[in-house]
Amino acid sequence: MTLADLRTDYQLASLSEDQIDADPITQFSIWFQEALDANMPEPNTMTLSTANTSGRPSSRIVLVKEFDQRGFSWFTHYTSRKGNELARNPQAALLFYWIGMERQVRIEGRVEKVSVEESENYFNSRPLSSRHGAIASEQSEIISSRAQLDLRVEKIAANFGENVTRPLHWGGYRLVPDYFEFWQGRSSRLHDRIAYSKNADGSWLQSRLQP
Repeated sequence: MTLADLRTDYQLASLSEDQIDADPITQFSIWFQEALDANMPEPNTMTLSTANTSGRPSSRIVLVKEFDQRGFSWFTHYTSRKGNELARNPQAALLFYWIGMERQVRIEGRVEKVSVEESENYFNSRPLSSRHGAIASEQSEIISSRAQLDLRVEKIAANFGENVTRPLHWGGYRLVPDYFEFWQGRSSRLHDRIAYSKNADGSWLQSRLQP
């Protein structure tokens, strides 16, 4: 078997205009709940794609921690590669892929920092070891060895114990969406694709895209 021979014929479901909600956040909530109900592994994982000022893209997996009508939120180091890119170019894209349901959702929009209160609340809800790690790690910076990182974490744990406050370089972002695409795999690669584009008045224009 060669790579060219690897293929799956998607046949689980379809997606039509009379099945989908007029509001994309509501539709995402429906699909997300169905992914939870189907026990998809880590359905909250999403690919975050950013780009630097010269247009060079980079992608990584992050975890969505909240979504509502304001947008989709996650938490990270502001001084990381993605943080530095977002500071200079706040346009980004998200991708959710639930392979067991033959579905993906693409989301695009502008990214902003969440409030200090939201960052504080989430940081304080994290396991203690994760809070220690957020202080110890200079995310995306070069380090000589894993042992050096482990030693940093040990020192932070010894010095701070449970008295850990959020470092200023760590906090949340929110992508405020202006575009969605809901993709349902179909047989013969004739997939269903329904997109939403945000109008100037805040309403959503729905369109079917060719596969």
